Amino acid sequence: QERGFHYVHTPIITASDCEGAGEMFQVTTLDLGGLARSTPKSGEDAVDFSRDFFGKPANLTVSGQLEAETYATAVSRVYTFGPTFRAENSNTTRHLAEFWMIEPEIAFCDITENMNVAEEFIKFLLTWALEKCAEDMAFFDARIQPGLIETLKKVVSSNFVRITYTEAIEQLEKNATAFEFKPFWGCDLQSEHEKYLTEIVYKGPVIVTDYPQEIKAFYMKLNDDGKTVRAMDMLVPGLGEIIGGSEREENLEKLEKRITDMNLDPDDYWWYLDLRRYGSVPHAGFGLGFERLLLYITGMGNIRDVIPFPRAPKLADF
Repeated sequence: QERGFHYVHTPIITASDCEGAGEMFQVTTLDLGGLARSTPKSGEDAVDFSRDFFGKPANLTVSGQLEAETYATAVSRVYTFGPTFRAENSNTTRHLAEFWMIEPEIAFCDITENMNVAEEFIKFLLTWALEKCAEDMAFFDARIQPGLIETLKKVVSSNFVRITYTEAIEQLEKNATAFEFKPFWGCDLQSEHEKYLTEIVYKGPVIVTDYPQEIKAFYMKLNDDGKTVRAMDMLVPGLGEIIGGSEREENLEKLEKRITDMNLDPDDYWWYLDLRRYGSVPHAGFGLGFERLLLYITGMGNIRDVIPFPRAPKLADF
């Protein structure tokens, strides 16, 4: 807010898949038991969603980004902070099915400025925790992760390394036999790859940019090479990815092609395409998972320990 960002609300229930990965929790009032008995086994299209509450398929949001972009084009700098849902079957120490995410969106912003804001944001949050929660941080340093305070102070005082995805792969391929998942150009970086880059190669936070378009979301701006997009992921030691962001594609034709290439229905994104059809501006943003931030600040070993009621595969107690 000191930087002129306006806090906005984005919907929890949505008809759009922001990430385009299909890993969404569906919202319906249809009789699922009756559907199971009466629906032909011809796929999802056999379900008549016109009889559903919203008259179409609806889901819990995976991100408020698309809606935040509409605000950003009007008032320039906005952020949203709310619950987010991912139906990923990921039983790891850093994944949740329900978590909170902070998502700034900035008009007239490119990928470089986006990285600058993300780096300053993380450093501000770490500094705030170290100064305002000194007693708690001393406890975590003594009982949870010895050396935690000194580690966070080094992060605050350092300049984050910035490399391209191609450079990251080149570093990983130098020691490819050390990994369970062999790195190659076009692969998504695994946790072991992220830890190797941050803990072995660069020994500190790393921002990786310019990922292959095939492994990133449809809304990311295509680079001039036609192969990579202006995406950026911030990786930190001990955790891996903590922030993901990008410069958004403001060219209507390129965005329509990306949506089609990813087998998404352009009709589901008519309102998002209209932002470009009737005039747009360069803009960018990122998302910071709040629980991952807490995991990093506290030094805890499992993300389920930093949220009161964790939701994960096969886990929905209380």
